Amino acid sequence: MQMGEARPAELLGGDTSCAHKMTLNIIYEDKDLVAFNKPAGMLFDWILVKRPDLIVVHRLDRDTSGVILFAKNEKTAEYIKNLFQTHQIQKTYNALVVGFVKQKEGIIDLPIGRSKKTPLKRVAIGEQRGKIRDAITEYTVLKRFEKFTLVEARPKTGRTHQIRSHFSAIGHPVVCDKLYSGHKFICPFGLTRQFLHAKSIEFVLPNEKHIKLEVTLPKDLQDVLTKLSLR
Repeated sequence: MQMGEARPAELLGGDTSCAHKMTLNIIYEDKDLVAFNKPAGMLFDWILVKRPDLIVVHRLDRDTSGVILFAKNEKTAEYIKNLFQTHQIQKTYNALVVGFVKQKEGIIDLPIGRSKKTPLKRVAIGEQRGKIRDAITEYTVLKRFEKFTLVEARPKTGRTHQIRSHFSAIGHPVVCDKLYSGHKFICPFGLTRQFLHAKSIEFVLPNEKHIKLEVTLPKDLQDVLTKLSLR
């Protein structure tokens, strides 16, 4: 862990008991790296409570579930970080967004910066402060419902809250997203977190082998889709 980074106990509010009780869902492991299926409700590096030997190479929001990678050594950590920086890693997300997205496919190309009004937010439209970074998200509509649209989102850049900020900017915030939904905030069928899932990650391993790691939707999100389909 690098100097200045928060320790696992700090990230969990000083209490690591819940993390110790949780089972690590490993979906891939070799001598250089390991990938987990992260549950919603935990910070991205809660895994370090049980595996303090691992090195963080990227992040997922607390309430985003799905594939997350960790390196086992500094050489691999630098390799993976370079892949992210040079856009050589393909990440795919499933998101349920509010409203009817008309285009079957699209590209959201809007720079992102910190919000002047809400420091935790990253905004693509509105008052920004600090460094403004280019951000591009490709998407494909998977299914439309009466009031919602299920999309596959593929961020081409790795900005903080990129998918959440981008879909909010085009008027289709992620379902149950407290930070970005504004007056369109809605949580169907008792959903308690944002409908955003890191479905897959695809890249070339240090040994030059191509790999794609994929996990299915967790039960809480699948239940929402099932109920929407029955309407």
